[in-house]
Amino acid sequence: MTENTASAARVKNIVLVHGTWADGSSWAKVIPLLQAQGYHVTAVQNPLTSLADDVAATQRALALQDGPTLLVGHSWGGVVITEAGNDPKVAGLVYVAAAAPDEGQSFLELVQTAPATPGNDEIRPDAQGYVSMTPKGIVEDFAQDLPPAEQQLLISTQGPQAFSALQEKITKAAWKTKPSWYIIAGQDRMINPDLERTLAKKLNATTTTVEASHVVMLSQPEKVAAVIIAAANHVGVSVAAS
Repeated sequence: MTENTASAARVKNIVLVHGTWADGSSWAKVIPLLQAQGYHVTAVQNPLTSLADDVAATQRALALQDGPTLLVGHSWGGVVITEAGNDPKVAGLVYVAAAAPDEGQSFLELVQTAPATPGNDEIRPDAQGYVSMTPKGIVEDFAQDLPPAEQQLLISTQGPQAFSALQEKITKAAWKTKPSWYIIAGQDRMINPDLERTLAKKLNATTTTVEASHVVMLSQPEKVAAVIIAAANHVGVSVAAS
């Protein structure tokens, strides 16, 4: 492989997948840090209506990438990248305080393998079968380490999720064939940090622990960006060598 070919093969595309009660703006602090390093960054806007719909939204974003891509998922977004990550353009996966179900397993089945977290008590259903977080839950359990103004913004912009999506099962787990990285949020009150540690080990992921809330990408964006960049560099070298 020539130097020019190797350079062209290196991973320069990063696709970010948000979680429940959020949208693509949840990556707003990480995106400029990645762009400053020359990466082409796309934030998916999940409809949160079903796993299939969210995977389709991610697949559309992947289809627009011009080469190898690093796929990053936060929280519920980890379920999405576990399925969508089977796309041949995906060179690696980064899980950020995220769920990573096995084949035949749903998000709910996965989180129920660990003790419930405080945030679980602040989830409320509506008449249409969607679930949201209470303001108390956002402030105390979802984003307890953000300034009040940012917490209020999350309360106002949260996207309700179809509860049925949380019961949909993974058909093929991409982490079984793609290199993975995992960021454990040590102060997570939404997904049990012990479960995150178990998942990181199961995925044989390169693991970083950040003492932060569930929304670690908002409270510690520099640390999250550093992991994403390290992962992109690593898979880029692998792509260039192949």
